[in-house]
Amino acid sequence: MVKLFNIRFIKIDLQMYKFSFIDLFAGIGGFRIALQSIGGKCLFSCEINEHCQKMYQENFGEIPAGDIKTIDPNDIPECDVLCAGFPCQPFSISGKKMGLKDERANVIESIFNIVNHSKPKVVMLENVKHLLHHNNGETLQHIVSNLNKIGYNISYNILNAKNFGVPQNRERLIIIASLNGKFDFSKLKKQKSIKIHDILDQEGDFEFLESDEYKIIENPTRQQSGLIFCGYRNKKIRNKGVREGTEHLSRVHKQPNRIYSIEGTHPTLSSQETSGRYWILLNNGRVRKLTINECFKIMGFPEDYKLKSSISELYKQVGNSVCIPKVRIIGEAIVEQLL
Repeated sequence: MVKLFNIRFIKIDLQMYKFSFIDLFAGIGGFRIALQSIGGKCLFSCEINEHCQKMYQENFGEIPAGDIKTIDPNDIPECDVLCAGFPCQPFSISGKKMGLKDERANVIESIFNIVNHSKPKVVMLENVKHLLHHNNGETLQHIVSNLNKIGYNISYNILNAKNFGVPQNRERLIIIASLNGKFDFSKLKKQKSIKIHDILDQEGDFEFLESDEYKIIENPTRQQSGLIFCGYRNKKIRNKGVREGTEHLSRVHKQPNRIYSIEGTHPTLSSQETSGRYWILLNNGRVRKLTINECFKIMGFPEDYKLKSSISELYKQVGNSVCIPKVRIIGEAIVEQLL
């Protein structure tokens, strides 16, 4: 069994930390866990969602500031690194992809204002990969040009969580802006991919499907997304029928009706799936739902992270979070290259 997720919260003396950072759109603290684990000190955080604020307080002992649009840049301390996983719904497939027309995207201007005022040495932004081509690339260019005007050198790339030691096929656009040189993504220390079975709980309150609720398609076409097995659990699909080996299983089966092999990687956890209908096929032939604890493992959260919310909120929060091992490795590279 691969030993995973040994990050622990680090209490850092003000004279001992390697670098400082601020945590915008903090969510439930994914960026913070990653950067604290490599010697960073968080000086400021903000998060508008009350449920996330409570989780953040439970785990870090502080309540983040609220709406970023109401924060005075003068109240934000100077720092080495500014990180922001700003709202992805305006640009994601699961959202409506309204982009800068979406009210939630207006927070980008608040980021520019804060960056312009505090001038951090490095800015690290994360969003869905579709931001790369949204509105024919104009949305990304808007971000790049505004940071350029403030004096930053920009690098960006699409990174997949499965290349950083977690069993999840989760692609995200990472933008690194620096006042000192340009970030080199090719120097990132990627890790060996692992499989779903490496993170499964051995004990717990598991939810199984009865055998008459699904059917495993024999010899299905393997897809890069990790969709290895498909099952269908409603009459509409059952009556429609599915041709074995079809290359278009994903067109027939919506996410809640898919079943995944534990010998592969899991698809992207989504904030839209608040009931946690992520089904896996065990070696004994039974099908069960991933537990909320396993979903947090898939994002790289440490074992001692405290889950204090309703199950539906927890599924939403973990789907909105960041892949912690990936951010940690990016953070290490930022320290080596730019600080």
